[in-house]
Amino acid sequence: MQLNNSIAAVISGGASGLGETTARALAEKGVKVAIFDLNEEQGTKVANDLGGVFCKVDVSDSASVTAAFEKARAANGQERIVVNCAGIAPAAKTVSRGEAHDPALYAKVIAVNLIGSFNIASQAAVGMAAADELPSKERGVIINTASVAAYDGQVGQIAYAASKGGIVAMTLPMARDLADKSIRVMVIAPGIMKTPMVASFPQEVQDALAAQIPFPSRLGEPSEYAQLAMHICENEMLNGEVIRLDGAIRMAPR
Repeated sequence: MQLNNSIAAVISGGASGLGETTARALAEKGVKVAIFDLNEEQGTKVANDLGGVFCKVDVSDSASVTAAFEKARAANGQERIVVNCAGIAPAAKTVSRGEAHDPALYAKVIAVNLIGSFNIASQAAVGMAAADELPSKERGVIINTASVAAYDGQVGQIAYAASKGGIVAMTLPMARDLADKSIRVMVIAPGIMKTPMVASFPQEVQDALAAQIPFPSRLGEPSEYAQLAMHICENEMLNGEVIRLDGAIRMAPR
């Protein structure tokens, strides 16, 4: 897929972090961008910076997702790229201080991270499948975001790891489901990235995290996630796979 002004993209979680960086990178290539996020103030700012459109959306609510796609398509046309970066990561153990993990919190993490990614991906696929083929003979590409926690979940990550493991598990069947519609599905599983949250940690904490990464022994940059996302868009042979973006780290129990 050639990235230019004939292509539209939807970025969930695009108001900050990995999503914002990816949205900005795509816009630099001329891609028309729609930002899906709950943060209306920041999302509107990013969209305005990029000449794009902001859609306030709760990814866990399919009706909210439908309305967001209607708004985005009215502004930019049918999206050919979807990058799912929306997610939450509260920490809680299976049992803590004699209490079981709050099932409502567990369900919320699954709803936002896993079901939210599914809602965006499945509704995008409907629109892509009805569109004409691009010159590359594809109709679109969906990039979901997992985490190394899908494989190396740490203490307190039971809900988060389960949600990201679900994203990994649905990659191949979704790619197979959509193959006859010329739609690709890929997943990026980041390691320890210098997102706004991590960047707010004291420097000694950031240094300790970086020291865990074999090579390069530094935090991953959001721009490196964006670079990989763009390469996935451009390389049509990439399909049905999870790519770890982690400097070869394997997370310790805690």
